[in-house]
Amino acid sequence: MAFGFFKKGDKTEKKETTSAGPHYHNLRVKQVIQETRDAISLVFEHPEKKILYKAGQFLTLIATVGGKEVRRAYSLNSSPVSDSDLSVTIKRVEGGLMSNWLPDNIKAGSTVKVMEPMGHFTTEFQKDNKRHLVMLAGGSGITPMMSIIKTTLVEESESICSLIYCNRDIESIIFKNAFDQLQTKYEGRLHVIHVLDNAPQNWQGHSGLLNHEMLTKILERIPDWGIGSTTYLMCGPEGMMKNAQTLLEARQIPAEKIFKESFVQGTIDKETKKEPTVSGTGPKAHEVTVRYDGQEYKFVVEPNRTILETALDNGIDLPYSCQSGLCTACRGKALSGQVKLDEEEGLSQSERAEGYVLTCVGHPITDDVVIEIG
Repeated sequence: MAFGFFKKGDKTEKKETTSAGPHYHNLRVKQVIQETRDAISLVFEHPEKKILYKAGQFLTLIATVGGKEVRRAYSLNSSPVSDSDLSVTIKRVEGGLMSNWLPDNIKAGSTVKVMEPMGHFTTEFQKDNKRHLVMLAGGSGITPMMSIIKTTLVEESESICSLIYCNRDIESIIFKNAFDQLQTKYEGRLHVIHVLDNAPQNWQGHSGLLNHEMLTKILERIPDWGIGSTTYLMCGPEGMMKNAQTLLEARQIPAEKIFKESFVQGTIDKETKKEPTVSGTGPKAHEVTVRYDGQEYKFVVEPNRTILETALDNGIDLPYSCQSGLCTACRGKALSGQVKLDEEEGLSQSERAEGYVLTCVGHPITDDVVIEIG
């Protein structure tokens, strides 16, 4: 997911260390914007000390829903260089805890607890950059793209953005008016191509599913700056991104020029069933040491539990968000020992080589695991 082009223990022990963990903020909601019939944007005021973030990063929103703490990651659609406030967009999801609770309960003046901005789907902007960002987004996958587009247009006067944006119908297009205004303001530097599953009769754009034939025609019509100056970004439904990546690979686009951000429903929304542990023959429990926020914790992780689950069961408030191994909010560095990950997509190849692990999908497989977070 990184886009760095440039992705129950039996016993717990604690002692002091020197690391520092993520910070939390209570942000006041300045405005609630109804973007579409099922999507809203929450505009937050900065606290007294302004929150720093990069275009494409996300905020983790924390709320108590049904008596239980729920955390969800939402990409910032605001730009750190052109917007005075912070803003995230939430789209209702059938069965989603937070995605339905927030629109029903949060109003202007409400206070929401958030974890500091995180995420690697970003880049360093430079005034003398001259590059072409080709973006493919579907539905709410537009949110990090909006942040990156606004920042690119302001920070890099020689760069251009081409956006291919897929939606169900014209009423479900998030930020439609904003993109119309940006195309007028930055004429020639922003090209937005809409694709609708169900288009109205007078629709002049593309309609139907974004298949290989359609995407090929679209790519042939956008400015061609060559492989060296063009980067491809994707965020949206997994099926859409898989099809797009297959086509880009067929066009011999190097893998290092293709980046994607994955949105998944948190495991807290799912009825998960753990496989029973077979005594005597199966995997064994192992002790883990976690250093976080100035403390050192020791606890035993059973083979059918993750490091994060076990820590939370023991009252250790480690950082986390998606619980699916994609957002990297729970990332830590394994200083020793071996950790097996159920999902590795959230980490780049270089991060894995350096020993980084994700506690929400991590299982210790040796007794000498020491993880430092922060």
